[in-house]
Amino acid sequence: MKKKLITGGAGFIGFHLAKCIYDIDSELTLIDNLSRGSIDDEFQEFTQKPNVNFINTDMTNTNFFDELGDYYDEIYHLAAINGTKNFYLYPENVLKVNILSLMNILEWINKDNCGKFLFTSSSEVYAGTIDEYMNQEYIPTKEDIPLSINDIFNPRFSYAGSKIIGELLTINILKSKNVKFSIVRYHNIYGHRMGYDHVIPEFCKRIFIKTNPFPIFGGYETRAFCHVFDAVSATKLVMESDKTNGEILHIGNSSEEVEIIEVAKQLFDISGFNPNLDIQEAPSGSVKRRCPNTNKIEKLIEYKPKISLKDGLVDVYSWYLKDFLNKDMLNKENDK
Repeated sequence: MKKKLITGGAGFIGFHLAKCIYDIDSELTLIDNLSRGSIDDEFQEFTQKPNVNFINTDMTNTNFFDELGDYYDEIYHLAAINGTKNFYLYPENVLKVNILSLMNILEWINKDNCGKFLFTSSSEVYAGTIDEYMNQEYIPTKEDIPLSINDIFNPRFSYAGSKIIGELLTINILKSKNVKFSIVRYHNIYGHRMGYDHVIPEFCKRIFIKTNPFPIFGGYETRAFCHVFDAVSATKLVMESDKTNGEILHIGNSSEEVEIIEVAKQLFDISGFNPNLDIQEAPSGSVKRRCPNTNKIEKLIEYKPKISLKDGLVDVYSWYLKDFLNKDMLNKENDK
């Protein structure tokens, strides 16, 4: 029986990945400290399966070693503090949690207790490069782009810094231990259950509460959004393929780079809400364009996203509307 481990397993991508890789003939362990992930009804139902184990623990403390067991065929490391607001408000915690949790599990791993390790990085690692050299041929962006932070005093780069360090730690420590690994960089993943502090669910919430005028920060910046169902399918394929061993791979949807204002307009069409727009400057450190080059992952594992942005937005809007109403968030907003 295969044994699989996901750190950050109660989080947005982590839980979707858990459902994607779940197999009745394997044993799946999820680790999370629940600082951002949540034990909702769906998570509780999933962890009641007889071959699913949930460990609520703090990975910045090495005591969690005692709960791990002795071997995993696959270890997916997603545990991290994400979310742009957190980068600005709690940069010290972003750095501490993201770096220590990774260092600790890499310390535990060796060739006798881990078949393959997958580290989840981010397009943020080259945000400084894109911002400074966006007129050159860096977009769509390949995996070999130089990584940089162009303002060390900007707290936004706490996350990018932690992921750059994470890539260095993964490569150098696991090479020294002769453990197989892959690194994936996620590019603007969206979907169900990611909370309301990211651009697409935040737009949905503003539509639900009829915000007018409707603020859009960085409205003419572009992103290439990738539905979480596609992202976790690609992640699973990367883990399972020997062709990806020792490789860094971009996961995203390279075919639909779109201005942020156009995402809002598509959601207005879906909802029938037509507010006045209030276009504002993007937060400091936000890149003007982001779109991955996915030729490498398409060649190695024949991955292509299946969910268009149009279909994905319909799906996500419907899910968030139900979630918003179930949580009675309209009355909570009115009470503020």
